[in-house]
Amino acid sequence: MKSELLRTPQNNENEVSKKFLIVGLGNIGAEYVNTRHNIGFKVVDHLAKQESVSFETVKLGALAECKIKGRTLLLLKPNTYMNLSGKAVQYWMEKEKIAKENVLVITDDLNLPFGTIRIKPKGSDGGHNGLKSIQQTLNTSDYPRFRFGISDEFKKGKQVDYVLGEWDDQEKTALPERLDMAIAAVKSFALAGLGNTMSEFNGK
Repeated sequence: MKSELLRTPQNNENEVSKKFLIVGLGNIGAEYVNTRHNIGFKVVDHLAKQESVSFETVKLGALAECKIKGRTLLLLKPNTYMNLSGKAVQYWMEKEKIAKENVLVITDDLNLPFGTIRIKPKGSDGGHNGLKSIQQTLNTSDYPRFRFGISDEFKKGKQVDYVLGEWDDQEKTALPERLDMAIAAVKSFALAGLGNTMSEFNGK
């Protein structure tokens, strides 16, 4: 891990405001790598690869750091169970002095068509265990979240199998372009702000 990644946060307000925590939610373990539920991991992995940075194992997760036009993005993949994601988010927010408006949590969403992006400044957990944990730990639902559509093409009673299942062939073909769009949205969040990013990317 580069030493600057674990440095003591500066007290300079302007510097702190240029730092963002991008959290990809997922489950650890090789069996989950290509599952729909792990799209949060997939998005931050894609961004790290594009920016030529690597993840290092740190407390409560894996972390990578990249700098984009004067902004510092800390990419976090919690290694807690999904339903304990809030513990990792809170720890790194406090350690790096990152305000909740500079946090973006990326998760899957059954209620959106495959690949569709929806970014919101706040909202309910929608039954998602990762978001539920973050809301409970931070004691607020007022933090930005990025929902990536995985659609709801499953038979009754098969939701868990679907969510924890791997992408089908058609989805695998379309996924690279969707990931490119997703990381463009993440960069926009840091560079152009939440409002502009919502206007530009929501529904795409």
